[in-house]
Amino acid sequence: MPIYGYSGVDAQGDRIKGTVSADSPRASRDQLRGRGVQVNSLSLIESSNKTSWWQALGQHRARYQWGGAAHELSLLLRAGISVDEALEILAGQYHGTFRDSLKRLHDQISAGRSLAEAMSDEPGIFDAASIRLVEVGENAGTLEVVLDELADFKQRMSEFGDKIATALMYPVFLLLFGTAAMVFLMTWVLPPLLENLQETLDEIPWPTRVAKFASETLVNHGGKLFLLASLSVAALIAFARTPNGQHWIHRTVLKLPLLGPILTKQHVARVSMIIGVLLRSGIPLSQALELASRSTQNRVIRDCLEQCGQDLTAGRNLANSLSKYDVFPPLAVRVFSVGQDSGELDEMLIRLGEDYNHQVQVASTRLTTLLEPALILFMAVMVGFLLVATILPILQAGKMV
Repeated sequence: MPIYGYSGVDAQGDRIKGTVSADSPRASRDQLRGRGVQVNSLSLIESSNKTSWWQALGQHRARYQWGGAAHELSLLLRAGISVDEALEILAGQYHGTFRDSLKRLHDQISAGRSLAEAMSDEPGIFDAASIRLVEVGENAGTLEVVLDELADFKQRMSEFGDKIATALMYPVFLLLFGTAAMVFLMTWVLPPLLENLQETLDEIPWPTRVAKFASETLVNHGGKLFLLASLSVAALIAFARTPNGQHWIHRTVLKLPLLGPILTKQHVARVSMIIGVLLRSGIPLSQALELASRSTQNRVIRDCLEQCGQDLTAGRNLANSLSKYDVFPPLAVRVFSVGQDSGELDEMLIRLGEDYNHQVQVASTRLTTLLEPALILFMAVMVGFLLVATILPILQAGKMV
């Protein structure tokens, strides 16, 4: 929704300035007029029709700030401060995208909307689970309690993090740096050296011939290879943006050896934690499944949760539906089954999420521990081969002399 900056006179005759969020300039003037403000000037500050990469980065940062702000908002509400005034106070403590979002929430609540309704207009910052929890708290009159639970939930989710991506960051950097070094050696160092040796020797050793072939391929066809690789990456990205492509890629990733089981547990841990917190707040299981499906990035798990929610609404057993789609591990399926029967599904899912999160942390650390020496050994073998390919003809030329 666009943001307009305004200046005018309030009901007490004081000059004021601020921002208002509305669909159009006329709607913003009507909104301000309803609050007793006589508008003198109005200008568009930000339009939400286009989202740049900088705005997307700001929204990503704002999503992390929401967890701490939820706890601060709860403290202000417990002190007897109204929601709109509390949001105005919080807006003064933050900067950037999140501050602008808080100002828009304040303007909409001042216009008579609820906090959950105002948050639903900011999908890039407030996730569906947060909006639903706030709605439950407003309807039950326990908004400050729900905000405390939401803050704890956000803290747990931030602790989950993407441990696999963090663990693989150094090995990937090592692989890219080593590959760049190999390409530099074969395109800038080896060609003139091999050219001189070829003039000296009648026959060069086979390691040198292999290195020479690879070097000439990169020098003569490097541009074509780079173009082919770029087109392949572009085609893969285009394929990944289609629903079928996303489903195939996400399923393939979950089936990878070593990495697949770790990724599966990471996704299941997050989903279990979300469903457990939602159930604890009194949200029905079918709605909790729907909200959890909207919070996961893996399309295979998302489709599974959506279908399981439909099966649950149709009266089918949830555990049977989960096992039918062969996505969740058997332990997770068993937890859903036992939790439903015992009436303690929320606590069991939260414990399952914490246990899987610990397993992911241990497994990702072990994976990194294995990958680092393996990559170092691989790069040492490749550099050693180039070294042998370079030294052997030099030694032969020395013997001939």
